[in-house]
Amino acid sequence: MPETLEPQDWTIVKNEAAESFTPEPGMVRQVLAHTDQLMLIRHYFEQGWVGARHSHPHHQLVYVVRGSLHVEIEGREFDVHAGDSFVVNGGQQHQASAYEASEVLDVFTPIRNDYRDLVTKGS
Repeated sequence: MPETLEPQDWTIVKNEAAESFTPEPGMVRQVLAHTDQLMLIRHYFEQGWVGARHSHPHHQLVYVVRGSLHVEIEGREFDVHAGDSFVVNGGQQHQASAYEASEVLDVFTPIRNDYRDLVTKGS
């Protein structure tokens, strides 16, 4: 039987308890463990997914679990593959696209309140 966690206890998120959200076609987002200062997010991208160019004030550390992506940060373009990682500093315009089905882990600081709100609605 899966362990039940209190809504305010977000320091542990069991895999089977992670809720999935589809913020745009071709992307699935899961809000994982987080504190008031640090947040872990898992993204799944379908082959051919192209994300919107955007920026945010949060620093973002990206680790590619599987697959491969094309990334553009402030005009610099590069490809990343399973096992690669990179940083997007807060305020930098960036965009990514998936060459194949991919999974990435993102760490944000400070936390994304817009993402936290996804898992706290209705709590």
